[in-house]
Amino acid sequence: MSTLLLRCISALPLLLLHAIGALAGWLAWLLDRGYRTRFRDNLRQAYSSNYNHLLRNSIAQNGMGALELLAAWTRPVHAVSRLVRHCEGWQHAEAALAEKRPIIFVTPHLGGFDIAGRYVSTRLPYPLTAMYRPPKLAWLEPIMQAGRARDNGRTAPATAAGVRILMRALKSGEATIILPDQAPSGGEGIWAPFFGKPAYTMSLLPRLAHATDAVVLFFFAERLSWGRGFKVHIQPMQGAFSGDRLADACLLNQNIESLIKMAPTQYLWSYNRYKHPAGAPLPDEAQI
Repeated sequence: MSTLLLRCISALPLLLLHAIGALAGWLAWLLDRGYRTRFRDNLRQAYSSNYNHLLRNSIAQNGMGALELLAAWTRPVHAVSRLVRHCEGWQHAEAALAEKRPIIFVTPHLGGFDIAGRYVSTRLPYPLTAMYRPPKLAWLEPIMQAGRARDNGRTAPATAAGVRILMRALKSGEATIILPDQAPSGGEGIWAPFFGKPAYTMSLLPRLAHATDAVVLFFFAERLSWGRGFKVHIQPMQGAFSGDRLADACLLNQNIESLIKMAPTQYLWSYNRYKHPAGAPLPDEAQI
């Protein structure tokens, strides 16, 4: 698919983009058995009591999220930022800026997470550096990179070199953005409960916060109905990292769960959150 075609699709009105995305979500559900099984299992793990209602809505919402990425990556940054109609909690970022403390913005695969990143970058007085992993579709990487590394945005790969880039940005008093629910590589995380089931959880975020005295802010862009745009929610982390890897991983996942509960149908339930990365030990369920 050419870049020109992707740009044409991304330029569609948000309501139409969401309609196409909803259709794509249902097609993926019907055509991909593995996707369907993982989606069901992950959602049922978190919401067994209200499962059927959430499932129907989540299938379409997942497709909408995929199409939104095109808008986030290819539309001008100011146009992406205008999609955000409301922002709740920006005062927490302002407080950190007033104290001249670095900020770690944390958003899971929830709502318009790339839209939220572009929006935040426009409101900061310095660059926002985002850690990323290459998409499974290799041809999408240059589009993603071009969309994120522009204006006030910077990127850092999920490698040792990328960690050094994040550390330098934070020690310079700037901000970073991390998706905390990505499964880290083997040896770089620890098993901790996520909606009651062991999930291999990153240790990087607590380490960065400790090393730089950064303010940790959780946020996401809630998708409003009928193509009306987004509402960004920003809130400080509940609790504080202690330096204990397991306790910190549990606290991180608890904060992620709290955010997801604000818009459960907009979480990426198809993501393989409970996978066992190569090189990681088996989960010791007795310790959690």
